[in-house]
Amino acid sequence: MNEIQTPKFFGRRKGRVIRKAKSFLLDEFLSQISVPKQGMLDFDTLFSSQFQKICLEIGFGDGAHLAGLALKEKTTGFIGVEVFKNGVASLLTSLTGIKNAEAITDDVSLTSDRADNIRIFDDDVRLLFERIKSHSLDKIYLLFPDPWPKKRHAKRRFINPDNLKELARILKKGGILQIATDHPVYKAHVLRTMHECPDFIWTAKSSNDWRYPPKDWVETKYQKKALNEGRRPVFFEYQKI
Repeated sequence: MNEIQTPKFFGRRKGRVIRKAKSFLLDEFLSQISVPKQGMLDFDTLFSSQFQKICLEIGFGDGAHLAGLALKEKTTGFIGVEVFKNGVASLLTSLTGIKNAEAITDDVSLTSDRADNIRIFDDDVRLLFERIKSHSLDKIYLLFPDPWPKKRHAKRRFINPDNLKELARILKKGGILQIATDHPVYKAHVLRTMHECPDFIWTAKSSNDWRYPPKDWVETKYQKKALNEGRRPVFFEYQKI
């Protein structure tokens, strides 16, 4: 495999001070459910069980959507990607139930109601693309990405021809790309860019199909904030042709 050049990343990798319990989970538990840093991904060995479907969430934020979906869909394997350490730590808290230092034990594990169906890649997803086999994913989630609304920052938006080419390659035929945004600039950008992409078709049959979340939706913290501030999200679903 050719050496992967590190792409330039725009955005935060760490925020406010991470408290003891979350720091412990990052140091002691993350490695148990991490995606290896090198090599092609073999889903049968990546997960402890074989799953009917494999999905990818790009930029899972605090992990609320990913954790909720994985809890409901225990026969699906999920790969979550997030560079923001605080967000990764929040997801680990949800998965283990360890919320404070008093709850720390020597034997950290998933809560009893969970399947071992999440793997985490805590770096730029573009470093992962080349390691994912073609036509291997059932669904990809891109929820509330940074809109980079200023014109001079437009090239930083994740939905662009280069990234779409990779998403189309790793999705199975008929696989789904789901995009959510609450920003009018990004909404217009998605509609325009996806319309120009020959690999996907918009599945919406009526306005209700994109104005309201899908049936399997798990509300995110960011979504709640947007609604409280009067911004109405939209939910786009594109199918790989």
